[in-house]
Amino acid sequence: MSDLSIKIRVADRDYPMRVTPTEEERLRMAGRLLNDRIREFREQYGIQDKQDLLAMIALSTMADRLKVSKEKDGTDAALTERLSRLDQLLSSLVLD
Repeated sequence: MSDLSIKIRVADRDYPMRVTPTEEERLRMAGRLLNDRIREFREQYGIQDKQDLLAMIALSTMADRLKVSKEKDGTDAALTERLSRLDQLLSSLVLD
């Protein structure tokens, strides 16, 4: 597969990139979502400075990522515990 030359527009600036065809759709979607968030933050907080908007979005995104990661860790631990109990039950049935 050959790389594609694309431009992603974020905060009224074009960013040239070389990406694989499989990455293109994901990056274009990310650019659209980022521009949507910029618009939301601008309307919600009345901030016009693009660097401030991007910094606030980066902070919000990282906080969301940490929250999801913590929730995933809790889910993984609960799932591991349930699988362990199920394994014990199955083992006791096989041994009987």
